[in-house]
Amino acid sequence: MNDNPLLEKSLRFAARIVKLNQYLIKEKHETIISKQIVRSGTSIGANANEAVYGISNADFIAKLQISLKETAETEYWLRLLIMTDYIERSHGKSMLDDCLEIKRILIASLKTAKEKN
Repeated sequence: MNDNPLLEKSLRFAARIVKLNQYLIKEKHETIISKQIVRSGTSIGANANEAVYGISNADFIAKLQISLKETAETEYWLRLLIMTDYIERSHGKSMLDDCLEIKRILIASLKTAKEKN
């Protein structure tokens, strides 16, 4: 377990995204959106993790900005999957709630980092 809530939540979220990708491919035979959401949904944590090891505060901010952009894209794909009934509304809402929580953490982290800059 990681003691950084952003890294822990984004890793758990990425695992859910990978499982969603597997479901979309195997059960729904959907490959286009599944590729998009697995790319953006796993990139959130990858960029956040990279930010922690940034060489400067500016690097940290840049990586978190990318992570936030990927969160927004993932939010879009989740909303689309819910609206088109590719995933059950309750499951989609649960994933969307996780995505929005990560988004809030990223916004707060960016605000703090920018104030320090």
